[in-house]
Amino acid sequence: MTRQTAFFLVLVLGFGIGIGYWLSSKPSQTASLQNPNGERKPLYFRHPMNPKVTSPTPAKDEMGMDYVPVYAEDLSGTPPANKGRILYYRHPMGAADTSTVPKKDEMGMDYIPVYESEVSKQRQVSISPEKIQKLGVKTEKAAFRKLANTVRALGSIQVDERRVHLVTAKFEGWIQRLYVNATGQTVKQGQALLEIYSPELITAQQEYLIALASEQALKAGTEQARNTAGQLAQNALQRLRFWDIGQAQLRNLQDREKVLDTLPLLSPVEGVVLDKPAVEGMRFMPGEMLFRMADLSTVWLVVDVYEQDLDWIKSGQAVSVHINAYPNRTFSGQVSFIYPTMNPETRTAKVRIELPNAHGLLKPGIYGSVAITARDGQTERLTVPDSAVLDSGTRQIVLIRLDEGHFEPRLVKLGRKTDGYVEVLEGVANGESVVTSANFLIDAESNLKGALDGLESPKHPHKEQ
Repeated sequence: MTRQTAFFLVLVLGFGIGIGYWLSSKPSQTASLQNPNGERKPLYFRHPMNPKVTSPTPAKDEMGMDYVPVYAEDLSGTPPANKGRILYYRHPMGAADTSTVPKKDEMGMDYIPVYESEVSKQRQVSISPEKIQKLGVKTEKAAFRKLANTVRALGSIQVDERRVHLVTAKFEGWIQRLYVNATGQTVKQGQALLEIYSPELITAQQEYLIALASEQALKAGTEQARNTAGQLAQNALQRLRFWDIGQAQLRNLQDREKVLDTLPLLSPVEGVVLDKPAVEGMRFMPGEMLFRMADLSTVWLVVDVYEQDLDWIKSGQAVSVHINAYPNRTFSGQVSFIYPTMNPETRTAKVRIELPNAHGLLKPGIYGSVAITARDGQTERLTVPDSAVLDSGTRQIVLIRLDEGHFEPRLVKLGRKTDGYVEVLEGVANGESVVTSANFLIDAESNLKGALDGLESPKHPHKEQ
């Protein structure tokens, strides 16, 4: 072997050993950038205002700002595989400005990319297992259920407005005698309420008797004369009918053919006297109210229902009514009308329930409560316990249990509320576990506000102007 050949072999062998050492050392260098838990370690830290100034350890500049960590993937320009896709770019100085595309700030510094994995981690709330046990955290899975709700409301018994009657006279007169002389008295239809004396009524009787006598006297006369006399008699009789003179009194007038000094005023309906302005000896004018009466065989229970429960109530629904005056009895009725207006102060609407009252137990003014059971057909809807919802007034949030010690707040859109459950329209999937107790304590024990702030930032970044 010549001297030149030996030198060439030594050169090749040395080059091969160098290549092997470089290849074997590169994974270890990459591994040295990560700790045993898989978290990245920065290569160095750079000045926030001057990238040329660096430090091997965390430091602050002359204005107290932290140095920015620099990672290996930042130098290579390729995002790490475990961080996911880039959602947006944020201002390097922390200003409230983001961009959907790479850009530079007013000082020429690059915007910092925000990855999907980083945002997901920001949304999570971490609590140690010891604290979870102390807080008594309980969870329940979101599931599909058939919605049913029992709406409870309070109200009072009222008179059926369609069964109220006013008793008035259509002529001027005086009350000679008062038969029904007490408020609350029950009267039958056709019962005499009072005796009336009226000059107009006497004149009308006289006109009828004169027309009746003329009709009889002209029976032997011409047909035209008989028809005219008969028409006058019928008109006089009809006038008395229009003044609400009963058929029995009119037959008495026809049989006796004598003017009656007083005539009775009869009750048009069966009911109870609610108001009685009539007094014996009183003078009354046409149209003046003498009695106000109501038929109480059917009454109303008018209840106040909160606006969130109105969607469960429909006309015709059967209801169960509990009356305070009769604690051992239950009354049945049905929804007859939902009033079209709402009370702006109590945020309630009135609902009318019709109740039979054959025995007269339901007296106007008595308080009662109602239970209306409603079901949402056969459709199953995704629901969570209502105790899982944190309602701030402007948004509704539930805490999703990801694994032991990790929770994620979710914005949710809610639907109908039932007995203990609420429908979830958006934000929660079937089978996900939601926190049902101690969620307020989790809020107190964690930086929940920061996690909530991260809910909206990746969804609605500010677009580049």
